[in-house]
Parts: sequence; structure tokens; C-alpha cells
Amino acid sequence: MEDFMSKMLFADLIPILVIMAIAYISGKKNVFKEGQSQVLNKLVLDYALPAALFISIVKADREMLFENATLSLISLVGLVALFMLSYYTIQWFFKRTKAEGAVCALVAGSPTIGFLGYAILDPLFGTGIETGLVVAIVAIVVNAITIPIGLYLLNAGKASSGTTNDGQAAPPQGNAILSSLKQPVVWAPILAVVFVLIGIKVPSQLDPTFNLIAQANSSVAVFAAGLTLAAYKFELDWEVAYNTFFKLVLMPAIFLAAGLFFNLSSLTLQMLVLGVALPPAFSGVIISGQFNVYTRQATSSLAVSVIGFIIAAPAWVYLAKTLSS
Repeated sequence: MEDFMSKMLFADLIPILVIMAIAYISGKKNVFKEGQSQVLNKLVLDYALPAALFISIVKADREMLFENATLSLISLVGLVALFMLSYYTIQWFFKRTKAEGAVCALVAGSPTIGFLGYAILDPLFGTGIETGLVVAIVAIVVNAITIPIGLYLLNAGKASSGTTNDGQAAPPQGNAILSSLKQPVVWAPILAVVFVLIGIKVPSQLDPTFNLIAQANSSVAVFAAGLTLAAYKFELDWEVAYNTFFKLVLMPAIFLAAGLFFNLSSLTLQMLVLGVALPPAFSGVIISGQFNVYTRQATSSLAVSVIGFIIAAPAWVYLAKTLSS
């Protein structure tokens, strides 16, 4: 466990914090002009992230998805239900708009499984089929289902308020689905899932083409998050605390209970609980910055959750291992 924590800390979490800190300082010193973080957000949201999602999902196969129907069902129902719970509770408790609720759900209700999934799980559980199964299923639900739902709710929320992020008149609410489907970050993972379900294999020779732009996703996303955080006053308020609690405590607790109820194997349960306890998906923070909605709370929640995960990770692995055995 100590070796796992050391690798996780120095190989994954510290680099995230360092890059965010560098970007934050650069933003405070005006090294980057106002609005340049939007350019980075657009690069990630429209190009790097869709490529990363597409190439990661198409590596799965139908057998992998249906090999463990219980795991797939728990992941699908659990992630979507908690996503919607975050969407509604942030409106009830903190009087947020529907658009802000959508972005909050993309942050508090979505683990960054695509970026940190293998990096966190492999050192502890190895590179076996079970690890790939958990990462693939959770990643598909997050990237191909909850992100499109979040963008639809965001567009619908803006349409109901009558304005867009730039202050212009919003399209009619009935066009919210169409507006969401036009986003590359929505249709790329959906297309990848279709390919997997019907058995279309993307030639491995194309991987370098996708990877070249996809590799910019994580680093640029973290840097853009730091710039965005620099533009707002960082505050550890009750709302950020609630988002962090939702991400690091409530989500893994519910998945642990569900896994025990449906009698998942101990190894699968440990990986699933740790996977959903991962810090917020960077895509949510990027969407927040791109649409200028819920930005301070989103970036603050990301920063606090990354630090909190250092404590939460070993605790959840220990609980899942103890209770399932």
C-alpha cells in the first residue's frame, strides 16, 4: 500500500498540483492575457478531449462490455443517478441555476477516469483484464453518457434563461439536444461506443494520429484549469466543501454499498470504488471555462478534491477490501 501511495502521489497527483500552481502563478502575474485560457479550453474541448475519448473507448470490445453485466449495470445506474443527484441538490441547497447545476454535476458527479484511471489502478491492482474492464466501463458511462447529458442540461439551462455565455440570445430550448450533439466532445464518444457495439475495429495504425492531439488533453486541461482559477478568488466555502464531499465520500460510499449488495468480487469492488472516488473529470472544468459557467466553484472543487484524494484513496481501498472479504 505504501508503494502504491508513493507512486500515486509522485506520478499523478503532485504533477497535477504543480502544473495547476504554475498556471495559477502565471495567471496572477498576467503572463497570459485575459481570455487566453478560453483558447486553451477550446483546444481541449473541441479537439484534444474528443480525440482522447474516441481512441480510449474504441479499444474496448463488446465482450468486455457484456462480460460482467452486473458491473456494467451498477456503473450505468449509479453514475447517472449520482450525476442527476448532484445536478438537483446544488440547485436546492445553494440556489444555483440549471446551467450551473449541469456544470456542477460534470465536476462533482464525474470521476476523471480517462486521465487517472489506469495510472492509479495499475500500480495497485496490476494490468490485468479486470483493471481494463473497470476503467473501460466507467469511462464509457462518464464520457459517452453523462457528458452528453451534462451538455444538454447546460444548453437547456441557458436556453431557459434566454442568454448564452457571451450574453447573446440563446437558441430555443427545443434545440438544446441538437446543440449538444454538435459538440465534438459529445458525438466523438457516442460514435466510439457505436463502433464498439457493432464490432467496427479502428486500425491500430491510426493510433498515433489520434494520440498526437489526444496527448495534449491532460496537460493543457490542467494548465487551463490553473489559469481559470487565477481569474477568480479561491475560496473554500460550503459549496466547494459539499462538492468535495459528494465526489470523495458520497459517490464511493454508494458504489461500495451497491457492490456489496450485488456481491461483486473483492478485487472488482476495490477497483470500482477507487475509480469513482477519483478527482473530478477535467472535462467538467474545461466546459465550465469554455461556457463561463460555475468557473470559480468548479476549479476550486477540482483543486481541493485532488488534495483530498490523497487521504480518501487508501481509506476506500481498505474499506472495500475489508468489507468484501
